Amino acid sequence: MGCVGRVRPVENPNIDRVASAVVTGAPPLILLIGMVYGWTTHLLVWQDLVVLLVMYCAIGMGITVGFHRLLTHRSFKCNRWVRAGFAALGSAAAEGPVIDWVATHRKHHQFSDIDGDPHSPHVGRHGWRGAVGGLVHAHLGWVFSDMEVADERHYAKDLIADPLVKFVSDTFFVWVLLGLVAAFAFGLALSGTLAGGLTALLWGGACRIFLVHHVTFSVNSLCHYFGTQDYDTNDESRNLAWLAVPTWGEAWHNNHHAFPTSYRHGLNWRQVDISAGVIWLMERAGLARDVVRVDPARRRPARMQSRGAGAG
Repeated sequence: MGCVGRVRPVENPNIDRVASAVVTGAPPLILLIGMVYGWTTHLLVWQDLVVLLVMYCAIGMGITVGFHRLLTHRSFKCNRWVRAGFAALGSAAAEGPVIDWVATHRKHHQFSDIDGDPHSPHVGRHGWRGAVGGLVHAHLGWVFSDMEVADERHYAKDLIADPLVKFVSDTFFVWVLLGLVAAFAFGLALSGTLAGGLTALLWGGACRIFLVHHVTFSVNSLCHYFGTQDYDTNDESRNLAWLAVPTWGEAWHNNHHAFPTSYRHGLNWRQVDISAGVIWLMERAGLARDVVRVDPARRRPARMQSRGAGAG
């Protein structure tokens, strides 16, 4: 998951900060309350785990396959309704309107780890205090800054020109709400009780938003600081193997920066990339076409070196 977007473009910084705080702060607070009371009131049952898993997988794919590989990097093509469906599914993750998300991530690639990068942990950071501050900034702090992160008219004019995607972007909060309604309805159907729907809303709604947010944030922060660099990309992007499964393959981040348009981020059989598997299945089903593949000769790593924390 490449990056999280703002809740809305910066027109009034104070309103933007409040909106971002609600979207990022409310889910963990609700989850914490649920966990505290859950020990004694059975707020977590097997139906809730099913709802959490299904919602996490579906909406996570909306970010990784939809927002990132399809709409940002155009790693494959599909019909306009599938595009709009992925845009809506990713919007339910509450990571910001799709056009804002795409513009921010494209700018990140243009200025990766140099001045202009919206969320580098390295720019202007020195020493251990700088390292800690950089990780906090890249993980979440940048969302609350006053700067206009990326000009959508420059970085995402193709999506602005797409009526369906523009409609989904403009109605962002509707899709967030529908994601919560879906969790409630799924829990209600599994349990047959209103209480079951409400606990499913807690785990498949608030908990799911919290988890999807922070695995996305981790690509911004951890994958520019820890792990291996198989390719010389002139930035600090890293492959972080343990993060690959919860991010559906996005944590092969150095590979991605080496080949941004590739539908696969995991470039060999040992590098698990669930999102690439979904795109492969879509291609076989006729739902994806013009899938971008990297010539095997180009995939041979230019360098293989493990690192700990990187220097700024």
